[in-house]
Amino acid sequence: MRQLRFAAMLVLFALAPLARAEKPEPAGRGLPPIEVYFSPEGGCTDAVVRELRAARSTILVQAYSFTSPPIAKALVDAHERGVRVDVILDKSQRTEKYSEADFLVHMGIPTQIDEQHAIAHNKIIVIDRQVVITGSFNFTTAAEEHNAENLLVVRDAAIAQKYISNWETHSAHSQAYAGKLADRAGTRAEDRRKH
Repeated sequence: MRQLRFAAMLVLFALAPLARAEKPEPAGRGLPPIEVYFSPEGGCTDAVVRELRAARSTILVQAYSFTSPPIAKALVDAHERGVRVDVILDKSQRTEKYSEADFLVHMGIPTQIDEQHAIAHNKIIVIDRQVVITGSFNFTTAAEEHNAENLLVVRDAAIAQKYISNWETHSAHSQAYAGKLADRAGTRAEDRRKH
């Protein structure tokens, strides 16, 4: 009887690793469900770029300030490999000297301006309807190198859907952005009509 109990325990111990292996991995290529980053120089930009490089179908962006060349390049790279990329920016990006808005537009990425709010202060990226990047971290060089900021990477489809719904709400009242030159030409034409 003792031998039978011992054999049963051996079988259970042998199967225990298999039972653990049956558990599903967290969403996002085996990465943890939530990652936390802080700046200055805490890897926030690298984390954003890494996630953008892994995108396969969609990237939705809402940004207050957007002057980060590495993040802009990662968006363009995603767009060029067939990922649908759509961006909503705060109205300040129409006149921001170093804004990446014009770069995105000129590279064929649909970019909108949200003028409905005093400040469109969101800092959100939703990737493949699964991954949400959010926090106080602006998509800027200053945020990475000088500011005290935080960034969360959340791998959860249900949370992503809430952010997608919010993105769609803002997209519905935002206006297409054609670039600074087109904005200036439109403003001059409007001024001429008024006179």
